[in-house]
Amino acid sequence: MSSMANKVRHTISPVFDERSRVLMLGTMPSPKSRETGFYYGHPQNRFWKVMAALFDEKLPVTNDEKRDLALRHGIALWDVLAECTIEGASDGSIADCVPNDIGSLFARAPIEAVFCTGAKAAELYTKHCEVQTHLACTRLPSTSPANAAKSLEQLVEDYRAILPYCLQGRRTGGGLRSRG
Repeated sequence: MSSMANKVRHTISPVFDERSRVLMLGTMPSPKSRETGFYYGHPQNRFWKVMAALFDEKLPVTNDEKRDLALRHGIALWDVLAECTIEGASDGSIADCVPNDIGSLFARAPIEAVFCTGAKAAELYTKHCEVQTHLACTRLPSTSPANAAKSLEQLVEDYRAILPYCLQGRRTGGGLRSRG
């Protein structure tokens, strides 16, 4: 059954707290993310490089450092799907979707904006979750290594869209502004 689609369950808990105003959603954790037990866990995924650049911080390495960076800036992390059939990490192969209960997170965190990290995540959120949250998502480009069309600099520029909703955090220096 190698290279065939497998039924996959989401096993990583959502990251959020009472200050989370931005919800960043992917589709489903990749095999590497499931192995590392945290979001955007593939070493070539540029999500954490983008976040570090946006907030002028050093690149987080451990899961705790990644969680801390997200929470300090008011960012919640989760995925649209609770389970699906998927081939490897290919969003194009996703079928048999069961969405996460995104509405339950809205009941526990003051989410003001939803950003989906890729076209498939945005499509699935709009189809399955927007009816619960009553909040449209903003689609951002994927930070996956499969999205070689965007440079790191272009991704950072695109992801600046989250800044008006983020907390500045205790350790962030000046210089980053949502306008410019």
